[in-house]
Amino acid sequence: MRDPRLKALTANLLDYSLEVKAGERVLIEGDIEARDLMVELIEGCYERGAVPYYHCGDAVLRRAFLLRATREQMDREAAWELNRLQDIDASLYILAGRNASEFADVPPATMAASRLANEPVIDMYLKKKWVLLRYPTPSAAQAASMSTEAFEDFCLAVSTLDYARLDKAMDPLVELMSRTDQVRITGPGTDISFSIKGIPVLKAAGKNNIPDGEVFTAPVRDSVNGTVLFNAPSLEDGTTYERVRLTLKDGKIIDSDANEPEKLRRMLDTDEGARYLGEFALGLNPRIDKPMKDTLFDEKIGGSLHLTPGRSYEEADNGNRSAIHWDLVLIQTPQWGGGEVWFDGVLVRKDGRFVLPELEALNPENLL
Repeated sequence: MRDPRLKALTANLLDYSLEVKAGERVLIEGDIEARDLMVELIEGCYERGAVPYYHCGDAVLRRAFLLRATREQMDREAAWELNRLQDIDASLYILAGRNASEFADVPPATMAASRLANEPVIDMYLKKKWVLLRYPTPSAAQAASMSTEAFEDFCLAVSTLDYARLDKAMDPLVELMSRTDQVRITGPGTDISFSIKGIPVLKAAGKNNIPDGEVFTAPVRDSVNGTVLFNAPSLEDGTTYERVRLTLKDGKIIDSDANEPEKLRRMLDTDEGARYLGEFALGLNPRIDKPMKDTLFDEKIGGSLHLTPGRSYEEADNGNRSAIHWDLVLIQTPQWGGGEVWFDGVLVRKDGRFVLPELEALNPENLL
């Protein structure tokens, strides 16, 4: 018997996030662990007169493919995927792998080649209506240091947040950031500044990510100077990076360190754009308050911010192009060391809480 809460989540995804219309072709992709939700989504599409298609992935098979794949194979696979994406109107991808570290022993050079081959696919994906979400699995619960049942309850609760309410509360922050030039971020091990002048500012409130909750833009590409120490662990391509530190001069990452310094260096050497930032965002989800080794959750932590080596989004474009887009998270709540965010010399957020009256509606107690 399927969890009845999945029906509410399906309605949220199809009606609010994707705004699916009759006759639209919808591609539903995910790991087999998410089969129950995929069935609900297929049935939901039919009920709305849409035309569903599906594809089930498997990280074990993917690893076996990558270990001996040539770049020619990767490029051909990407070409097939491009043809499929061109023929659909909306896509929905469900993250539900059984082992988040499945790719840990795939050589970094192979992972870099795979990212480069799939760059056109990502570009096409982002041009369609799309949504990405996390489905609760035992492995994800383990990474979050939670029981399977508690993590499942948490996932479904945070995924069915009143995103329309959050969307409205974001408007004053979008307005403020849109007229901001200089941003300065300070905290333990962190003092970094940059301009966001002229870069569009957008709100993310359940349209493309579930869970969601951030307002994002991008630094002017060559304006970033200083050092930032990220305190949330980041699980990327099967490797957990701890305490990533980046130093930038005139926009370029000139020094870096972490628990895996060589893997970090290779990630930043993927291409030229990997050493520049493509996104700056403030996390606002009141129901997420600690890292879960899952970027989809961690970048939304209330009282956090993230900076992103790699590709910028087309909607908030600073001109940076890269095969990577790696959100690194700094939590500024008191239990994580605190910190400050300044816009044009005015303190906007201190220790994870907004201090300006027009932004107080975004503090957690006002969103729950």
